[in-house]
Amino acid sequence: MPRWRLSQDIRPVTEFRANASAFLDRLQATKRPVVLTQHGRSAAVLLDVAVYEDLIDELELLRDVKTAEAQIAAGKTTPHATVAKRLRAQLLK
Repeated sequence: MPRWRLSQDIRPVTEFRANASAFLDRLQATKRPVVLTQHGRSAAVLLDVAVYEDLIDELELLRDVKTAEAQIAAGKTTPHATVAKRLRAQLLK
């Protein structure tokens, strides 16, 4: 995800309402998220769809790694040789 530019990427929601199409065009062109503020506080983040999908994919991968690490720590592992033997047996059926 491209780096944020605070001077360009934090905008009031009123500006977004008035120029939604231009915001979306810039969002798609730059791939940078836009933080919308309301009453001087952050209220929402706009993301390009592809950037959002990449973030979700990365999050799912990190969760899988965390799960695997927990399984390893709990001793829920199977030696490679055992898995290979089971797979070979399945393939020969």
